[in-house]
Amino acid sequence: MRYHLKGRRVLITGGANGLGRLLALQTAARGAEVVIWDTDEEAGRATADEILSSGGVASAATIDVADREAVHAAAAICGEIDVLINNAGIISGRRLLDATEEEISETLHVNTLALFWVTRAFLGGMNSRGHGAVVTIASSAGLVGIPQLTDYAASKFAAFGFAEALRGELRQDRSGVTSLTVCPSHLDTAQFDGVRTRFPLLLPRLSATRVAEKVVRGIERRRSQLIMPPLVRTIPVARAMNVRHFDAMMSFFGAGTAMDSFNSREQRSRTSPQPDSPD
Repeated sequence: MRYHLKGRRVLITGGANGLGRLLALQTAARGAEVVIWDTDEEAGRATADEILSSGGVASAATIDVADREAVHAAAAICGEIDVLINNAGIISGRRLLDATEEEISETLHVNTLALFWVTRAFLGGMNSRGHGAVVTIASSAGLVGIPQLTDYAASKFAAFGFAEALRGELRQDRSGVTSLTVCPSHLDTAQFDGVRTRFPLLLPRLSATRVAEKVVRGIERRRSQLIMPPLVRTIPVARAMNVRHFDAMMSFFGAGTAMDSFNSREQRSRTSPQPDSPD
């Protein structure tokens, strides 16, 4: 049975820019009331205003989802949520010894721990009402570790495990709430500027608009997992190989050099401002 979004309340973390903004626009187009949580106050308000100007219902709040107390306070004000899309995320793109301790900590707090704080704030209400959806925007880097992404990959491996374990708990409880894990490769947003693959036809830079469409359809169809593009779906099977062969295969497809031209947040701030913040 389809889960119709019309009349539902949808909360999107990191909903001001990039993929989050597109998810806000597309769920609003389905008739949902959209609540945006983001640290970018101006962009969050602009996205909400865009929805309001088209006849939708939306609001935006400036929330740091890594701040546990701020999440508690905002959730108490927010009220009931039917669909939670955990989309907020950051990427430093530095090698292990080049990243600062502060950067590593921030990545893990935003990409991983925030999943617990935000989901715990709303899941109980969903369970009591007998319906809802929790969407975890993970990454293909949650399926395979990539050089220069040690903190990011660790955070996304954790996000993948979080969503999978949550799915098991919901199944055991026979809850009407679904857990959807989304693992896209790099998107055409500012967050992934400079990421390259050796075979772009097999591992293309994904359209964030198309990914948002698939996520919204996945919610409606009560899907449990979305992995994009198709080649990434072979990674779990490839892990049955000898580790040396698996690593050689990853190198062949360019995993070792994908981040060589990556533009970090610090580099982007020193050049020109970008229309999209991290998703």
